[in-house]
Amino acid sequence: MNKEEQIIKREIDTLKSEIEYHNNIYYNKDSNEISDLEYDKKLNTLIKLENKFPHLKTIDSPSQRIGGTITKKFETIKHNNPMLSLSNTYSEAELIKFDKRIKKNLPDENIQYTCELKYDGVALSLIYENRILKYALTRGDGKKGDNITNNVYTIKSIPIKLPIGAPDFIEVRGEAFISKNDFKKLNTYRKNNNKSIFSNPRNAASGSLKMQDSSEVSKRNLNCYIYSLITKIDAIKNHYQALNFLKKLNYNVPNSFTKCASIKEVISYIEYWESERNKIDVETDGIVIKVNSLEQQEKLGFTSKNPRWAIAFKYKSEDVKTLLKKIKYQVGRTGAITPVAILEPVKLSGSIVKRASLHNFNEIKRLDLRIRDTVIIEKGGEIIPKITGVDLNKRANNTDPIEFISSCPSCNYPLLKKNNEANHYCKNNNNCSPQIQGRIEHFIGKEAMNIEHLGPETIKGLIDNKLIKNASDLYDLNFNKLYNLNIIFNNSDGEEKSRRLKEKSCVNILESIEKSKNAEFSNILFGLGIRYVGKTTAELLTQNFKSIDDLIKTEYYKIIDINEIGEKIAMSITNFFQEKKNILLISKLKSVGLKFYNKEKVNYNSSINNLNFVISGTFKGYSRNKLKTIITRNGGKVSSSISKKTNFLVAGQNIGPSKKIIAKNLNINIISEIDFNKMINQ
Repeated sequence: MNKEEQIIKREIDTLKSEIEYHNNIYYNKDSNEISDLEYDKKLNTLIKLENKFPHLKTIDSPSQRIGGTITKKFETIKHNNPMLSLSNTYSEAELIKFDKRIKKNLPDENIQYTCELKYDGVALSLIYENRILKYALTRGDGKKGDNITNNVYTIKSIPIKLPIGAPDFIEVRGEAFISKNDFKKLNTYRKNNNKSIFSNPRNAASGSLKMQDSSEVSKRNLNCYIYSLITKIDAIKNHYQALNFLKKLNYNVPNSFTKCASIKEVISYIEYWESERNKIDVETDGIVIKVNSLEQQEKLGFTSKNPRWAIAFKYKSEDVKTLLKKIKYQVGRTGAITPVAILEPVKLSGSIVKRASLHNFNEIKRLDLRIRDTVIIEKGGEIIPKITGVDLNKRANNTDPIEFISSCPSCNYPLLKKNNEANHYCKNNNNCSPQIQGRIEHFIGKEAMNIEHLGPETIKGLIDNKLIKNASDLYDLNFNKLYNLNIIFNNSDGEEKSRRLKEKSCVNILESIEKSKNAEFSNILFGLGIRYVGKTTAELLTQNFKSIDDLIKTEYYKIIDINEIGEKIAMSITNFFQEKKNILLISKLKSVGLKFYNKEKVNYNSSINNLNFVISGTFKGYSRNKLKTIITRNGGKVSSSISKKTNFLVAGQNIGPSKKIIAKNLNINIISEIDFNKMINQ
């Protein structure tokens, strides 16, 4: 580097430091030391210097904030730690029950909570390496998310580079959002330019983060609040400390969080913010309550979907009244009939509601619904519209209770209702078009075969044109069958429309189908749509059975013997494999190249093959997910709870004492990370 470049580099470094300083105090500390004109002048000078000396431009430069990178397709990346959702509650009584459960599991321990506002935006995971933002991922399915790093660079409240003294590696979680004020400006601009307007700020934020051109994202003025530190740091013992630590690293942590010594203080916090939250410039829908101590969080652990140490209190939803025009009936992939209320369109929580699910006939009877009733609508959890009541003062005279249909609305087959179930079913599984479509949509879903470019409209078109009747038929499709195929569908207003498949769409569909042949055994098993077998159960089954053939020939009593599988699931699995059509489907899927076996279980480590493990605590050399992967790849099995079938408890730092006590009482071997490494290396 010559002398001129050394001078330019010093000037660039100074500008970068000054611009990021002003970004931080403006977006994260609500302060302003220079005018917008002075700020823009510094940024423009930096951009000109970087353009003239492009080799001096670095990834942490504030010029990244203006965007410009085009992302045609977002890469999917596995989360280091799952992004789980929170369980919800809507009442003070449920909060008290939550508090009692915590105290029951942590007897004789002092319990404190932290409370934070729950912001209505898009969850993000931010990962830093060498203090520089490496990845920004969406929640996705909780296990894998989309890499939207280029778009997140444009969010000025998110530091691209952390200050000196920050950990070299750190993962944090936050909520990206568009403020109420900026949302109004955005919709005004779109309306004036004859563009469709967004229904609410959350949808606007979500749509913005998935745009292909990051320079367009930068114009949306997105913001982000950080609410969680994922990386373990020895000096930080509780969540309250973690939030203050994140503020020192220049993250935008809102000042509304507090520490509560009892559930009574939590309830007072909730009551205070019920009205106060409407005064801030961000959409909120509730309060997040977390056990403050990180050690206690570790002891309490997780279910397959939620942390046991946290809960979200949701404020009562907005409700409106509208007219019930009629009831339509939908057929699901299992044949279950779901009644849907068709409503006079009404605006609710920022969006237009035209329909609401009624779940089953019991719900219709409970509400005593009549056609032309004035019904009360609210959004359950601020998302799904539901009918909560009827305005009887506006009910017309001589209206009759709604009678549930007796035959399938699609194929006219007589409906069946089991005595112990609320749903009515169409049992014409093989010839009922919506059931066929539902099963295929489940098979191609992201958590199953992840076949992209095949939406519900295209699937319906393929069925209507008699090109597919089950999932295996997808693998018989070719370009000639797809090209120029006429797809007929109904738009959001119920109008019938049509379109034809063009060359690019055909190629994309066929490439995605071919790619799906490499799917994992657990994904394929989940994709088969066995009743009650969700993603977690499918993964558990593939830990215990090397192939689909092993599972098919296994008797009911051996399946139920697997830890965490109950009678209902075991019976459903057994019944599924007793049906000839399901065996034929599996045979056809095998013949086209799907791998109904665990590819990673070919070379087992004999020291752990067929042994049962429980993992607890934190580890120096592994994340818990990585540890689980190593065990299952070598033929071992991992459970979340200790039982007589457990062979080893792998104990890390901060292990919950209750697990240790149970393991000792059952004479189960407790091994350390070092012991585990020796076992694996044998």
